[in-house]
Amino acid sequence: MTSHEAARGGRRLAAPPHPNPTAPVLALPPLSCDAHCHIFGPGDVFPYPEDRAYDTPDVTKEDLRRRHDLMGVERALIVQSAAHGTDHAALLDALRGDPDRYRGVALLTASSTSAEVAGLHEAGVRGVRLQFMPHLGPSPTPDEVRAVAGLVRPHGWHMAFHIAGDTVVDLFDTLRAGGPPVVIDHMARVDLRTGLDGPQVGALRRLLDTGNVWVKLSAPDRLSAGGPPYDDAVGLAALLAAQAPERCLWGSDFPHPNVREMPDDGVLVDLIARIAPDEKTRHRILVANPAELFGFPPEGE
Repeated sequence: MTSHEAARGGRRLAAPPHPNPTAPVLALPPLSCDAHCHIFGPGDVFPYPEDRAYDTPDVTKEDLRRRHDLMGVERALIVQSAAHGTDHAALLDALRGDPDRYRGVALLTASSTSAEVAGLHEAGVRGVRLQFMPHLGPSPTPDEVRAVAGLVRPHGWHMAFHIAGDTVVDLFDTLRAGGPPVVIDHMARVDLRTGLDGPQVGALRRLLDTGNVWVKLSAPDRLSAGGPPYDDAVGLAALLAAQAPERCLWGSDFPHPNVREMPDDGVLVDLIARIAPDEKTRHRILVANPAELFGFPPEGE
């Protein structure tokens, strides 16, 4: 199953998630967190905007819970989708329905207000995502990045950057500038054909060493040049996890909008054993780090 162009409006149509994922072999530690996932709709309750970046089938909060139950995930960071734009109604519904299990990431613009951000924070939002992907719309300007940083700084939110290819090199100074914590989605979607010793991975690793930059070890299917079992992308994730386990997170990217080939979520969970072979590192990446960054209650509370 692949994404393709919708016949109506020229928008890309995201494929539905894998219908029959395998149950993972790897048992995740209690309170493990999926640090990158999405929900869509349902459209008859939370309509998609006319200017949405792509079309998608509904994947509801109930669908997300069922998939997480299969995967052994107890917490999640739900990232606002470009398919819903800056209308956060579906996200807020999910957060308020299960505040112990979920936190959120918003999409904001320079025209967003402090009152809006305060309301999102009260509901459980703990980050903002900045898109530098042409198919999702215009990238924010440096002034817009600074304006958004000013909005979220008082609440202690992180700023998630969705970038790809050479952008990790081009935005190096912006990403290391300090201020709110920076989270780089999907291992910066580097082009793995440039090699683990190439300039893109080199920039990503230097950013990880700054102490204010976190990396999501997510979406190996998006990065891999060879496809399943994603050996090249798993190699990068393992390299980053060994370098700075205290600033790495893991995410499924469910329901995988706009991927080339739909991955099996059970297989993605089992890859964690190769990314972080020891239990201490897995606990750090899956439990302790997301609790610290996203404001989940500590273990035992």
